[in-house]
Amino acid sequence: MSTLGSSGEFKLLSDTEPLPALQLFDLPIIVRYLVALAMTAIATVVAVGLDSAVTIPNLSLVFVVPVLIAAVGFGLGPSLCSAILGALSYNFFLTEPRFTLRVDDPANIWAIGLLFVVGVIASAVASTARRRADDAALGRRQAAVVQSYSRDIVAADDAKAILSNAANALEALFQVPVVVMLMSEVSVDLVLRRGKIDLGEVDIEAARSSLTTGKVSVAGVYPFDTSRFDFWPVMTSAGGRAVIGLAFDPEERPTQPGTLVDIVRNLLALALDRQHLRPGSVGQVSA
Repeated sequence: MSTLGSSGEFKLLSDTEPLPALQLFDLPIIVRYLVALAMTAIATVVAVGLDSAVTIPNLSLVFVVPVLIAAVGFGLGPSLCSAILGALSYNFFLTEPRFTLRVDDPANIWAIGLLFVVGVIASAVASTARRRADDAALGRRQAAVVQSYSRDIVAADDAKAILSNAANALEALFQVPVVVMLMSEVSVDLVLRRGKIDLGEVDIEAARSSLTTGKVSVAGVYPFDTSRFDFWPVMTSAGGRAVIGLAFDPEERPTQPGTLVDIVRNLLALALDRQHLRPGSVGQVSA
């Protein structure tokens, strides 16, 4: 059995533009809330400064700005936090009596309530728009990865290159540890790994079970409770047997990863069939 680690990232990762909103959303939750708090504090300073210099109607709208920014960059939770803090700051610093949370003028009560409602609605709309934009950008990136993978696997001239292209594509699509194995009846002939998770005996048994049953083996499910990989079998018409494994974080597992995995494994099966049918290809599938 031979193994090969990642020698470099899939080339499309460096060519495809990053998704800024997704990157901000991946920040630790405490960081996102602290940034939302800081933006609300800045809005408060700006509003107090404007109020002391000039008379501006609807000054409360200044507090909507950090709500929108937080919704687009950090998600619904931080944006709602910014909306609540903005309403409290407006009440404390800009309504009479100042520097208390008591409100004497009924008009100011309506203003504070309206600020909060506007902030909540704006945060929900902006957060939904951000998710849709990120989903569209992610879909375009995934399509580009699959397109590049289909070209690369056609050009691959041996089993190791074929499996390597599949591993690279899966790593680029899912950003999780990946293993692609070529297996015979009694042994594992070739393993291509991406990521830092090593294969254990239970993982090998789960992969073999997936090939035997022809079904997906899900991580953490009896009888392979301690397996960390989801395995998909790759069956070829020429009798070759390969398996794809993805080690998802249980808390961040995609809802339907099989759609993209099926594309990769179908192309992988075709490439292995073509390799088997090439003149002089006998024996090339083992390393």
